[in-house]
Amino acid sequence: MIRTAVIGVGYLGRFHAQKYAQMEGVDLVGVVDVSPERAQDVAKEVGTDAYTDIHEIIGKIDAASVVVPTIHHHEVAKILFSHGIHCMLEKPISTTVEEADELISLAKKQDLILQVGHLERFNPAIKVLEAKVTHPLFIEAHRLSGFKDRATDVDVVLDLMIHDLEIILALVHSPLKEIRAVGVPVLTPKVDIANTRLIFGNGCTANLTASRISLQDMRRIRVFQPGAYISADCAERKSLVVTRDLSAGPMAAIRPEFKTHKGTDMLYDELESFVRAVQGLEKPKVTGESGRRALKLALDINARIMQGLNTLDLGFFAV
Repeated sequence: MIRTAVIGVGYLGRFHAQKYAQMEGVDLVGVVDVSPERAQDVAKEVGTDAYTDIHEIIGKIDAASVVVPTIHHHEVAKILFSHGIHCMLEKPISTTVEEADELISLAKKQDLILQVGHLERFNPAIKVLEAKVTHPLFIEAHRLSGFKDRATDVDVVLDLMIHDLEIILALVHSPLKEIRAVGVPVLTPKVDIANTRLIFGNGCTANLTASRISLQDMRRIRVFQPGAYISADCAERKSLVVTRDLSAGPMAAIRPEFKTHKGTDMLYDELESFVRAVQGLEKPKVTGESGRRALKLALDINARIMQGLNTLDLGFFAV
């Protein structure tokens, strides 16, 4: 039996608690939150104990989900690692690369699991993408959503685009050569819409757009490679694979394959994968190193965006 807890039970942390409470072989020992009322509400809902201080649960658990605001990831995970507790950290892994490096080092020294919550890697449409992509030449990603008041403590690159950055880094096995990026604040003082073009050493180019001020939701990645076009619609959980046998000559047929994937509980799958990693049955799908690479790239993109913003008159927004 793996003894777990959820640290931070706001909007997303509540879902973590629900999933752990449903799992066989898992004992959800408690939930921790700075708000006593919120901790009590979630604890009552899932049938566990409520805590307001992380130190109260030390010694009672083997593993924990850390779902506090990103600025507290480093502090909370350090406490857990120092007491031999495996961590599932929501994305992004931390606020700085230096913090990420320290957490990765601590986990390794203690022989502990550090998994980062890039949920889209458990999307069945992305799994098809991973299976079919072999030599990407051009990638296009759009991640658009309507405006929500939560998660506005970070910009759209760290909030939304980082999902696609992590996926693309997993698909393109080549060093990054060049970053071009633009973005602007619209409804918040943070950047709300951004576009970046990534050029890799092997010639692959990726163009990404992320927006949290769209009237229509979209989460789609399209990959073009010799003889194939692969599209993953993450929102609709649909895949399209178009292939042509280039060795068969100019008359070779073009073969499209459409697939709509059955509804899956991606968060449950992600947390179950974490538990299996803690049990030594598999490796984390998104390691601390993977989360670090995505964070570093997101921060580099933001640095390019800020260079451009410094030349603009943003009126009442302070950048």
